[in-house]
Amino acid sequence: MLSVLSYYVVFICLLFSVKGAEKKYSAKDSVTVYVNKVGPYANPQETYHYYSLPVCRPAKIVSKDLTLGEVLSGDRMAQSLYEIKFNEEISNKQLCSLSLSTEELNAVRLAIEEHYYFEFVVDDIPIRGFVGEVEETNIFPHRHHILVYTHYHFNFFINNNQIVYVNISTKEHPPVSLDDESLSSIKLDYTYSAKWHRTETLYKDRAKFIANTGFFPKTLEVHWLSVINSMVLVFLLIGFVVIILSRILKNDLSRIGDDDDDGSVEEENGWKIIHTDVFRFPHHRELFSSIIGVGCQFLSIFSGILFFAFCGMFTVHRHGSLMASGVILYAFTSCVAGFMSGKMYRQLQGEHWAWNIILTANLFTIPFFVIWCVINTFAWAYGTTQALPYTTVLILVFMWLFVGFPLTVLGGIFGKNFSSNFDAPCRTKNIPREIPDVPWYRSNLARMLIGGFLPFSAISVELYYIFSTFWGREQYMLYGILSIVFLILLSVTACISIALTYFQLASEDYRWWWQSIISSG
Repeated sequence: MLSVLSYYVVFICLLFSVKGAEKKYSAKDSVTVYVNKVGPYANPQETYHYYSLPVCRPAKIVSKDLTLGEVLSGDRMAQSLYEIKFNEEISNKQLCSLSLSTEELNAVRLAIEEHYYFEFVVDDIPIRGFVGEVEETNIFPHRHHILVYTHYHFNFFINNNQIVYVNISTKEHPPVSLDDESLSSIKLDYTYSAKWHRTETLYKDRAKFIANTGFFPKTLEVHWLSVINSMVLVFLLIGFVVIILSRILKNDLSRIGDDDDDGSVEEENGWKIIHTDVFRFPHHRELFSSIIGVGCQFLSIFSGILFFAFCGMFTVHRHGSLMASGVILYAFTSCVAGFMSGKMYRQLQGEHWAWNIILTANLFTIPFFVIWCVINTFAWAYGTTQALPYTTVLILVFMWLFVGFPLTVLGGIFGKNFSSNFDAPCRTKNIPREIPDVPWYRSNLARMLIGGFLPFSAISVELYYIFSTFWGREQYMLYGILSIVFLILLSVTACISIALTYFQLASEDYRWWWQSIISSG
């Protein structure tokens, strides 16, 4: 157990020791502009390398060394032809003169019609803009104008000798029309300019400043309306479980006491009649224990991500830090899955320990890996930046083989040795009791629908923003709201699980083990 704790201590120390370096510039220092990727605005997950388009590029493309998180996020940064000096304004400097062939011209037209946007990175700040625009004029006859931007204007906001924020504008010069379909080639002169502005915003506060002036729209009001709506649901559920169920159980127990005092014998019904069957162990104990263990692991991962978010680790200029932390946390919390699975399996008096540990280690990993292989194959075939290079794949595989799997085995051993057999408060009969039929609204399917719908309704709005983050639409920064929603989800799920389990037992159905997982998780 001490070795497991030492893993966590080293891991936490590494995370907090690696802080973003505050880059300071002197006058005339070179400011590097990295080009990153392009893709359609409607599908941020579909991204390609910036140099996949016919654009200005150096004679030799030099890629930037990327972190694990940047690679997982689909970043493919490379050096560009932009030559910008710190605090030196540029009015109209030529970037390159580009002659486009028919194929290249059609590629640019297609990119503009699909509303491609590009992403540059300056001082770890992502800046975005559109490749061109489509202008619709007249109703009849309808005119479709395709315009390409050939001038990029950089606005730098600095505080002393540090860059706080950068944005890019394409409206300084009129765009070039590509309407003439008879053109077999065209020559485009690309230019750029730079202007420097003073700001009172400190460098340490630039993450909030960047988040509030992003390329993609944000609606904070919807978050709070969702949180308030979910909190009302939580209060109603807690009131239902605590007040109503406690009164029902109190009345049932008081009737039992009255019957004992009167010496009368009344036939038991409901949950009291199955007390000799309710602790009957479930089928497929290995799978049941593995699901419990992996569920506890993901609960630890989400809690760890929220903890690191409050520590300021996930900001706009820390590219891919969220994904990298998720991968590392998954590997290091494998001991939680092994421990909880081994402990539960010991209490269920299981005998196939090796199979239980192997199943726990692969329950999520193998299905996820198979699905990822299919998706990555398509991404590789289409040449998108979402396809992971083989070196990154090897790093992830080695991380699971030499960190994740051993910690799962170690956790399973500790869970087995530091747990005792389950001690039921009453004896379980050898012959299972017959389960009576129930109406459709009390069936397993109905309980599954209720158990899934209520927790989902509590977090449905916030899920939109979370998925937008993973699909690349925007950077999620509202971790305070996310923490509240996370607690709401746990509360709603717990209340629903308690209520549904009680109603199942009240209908004289003692098969609550698996149903407690299937209904609400």
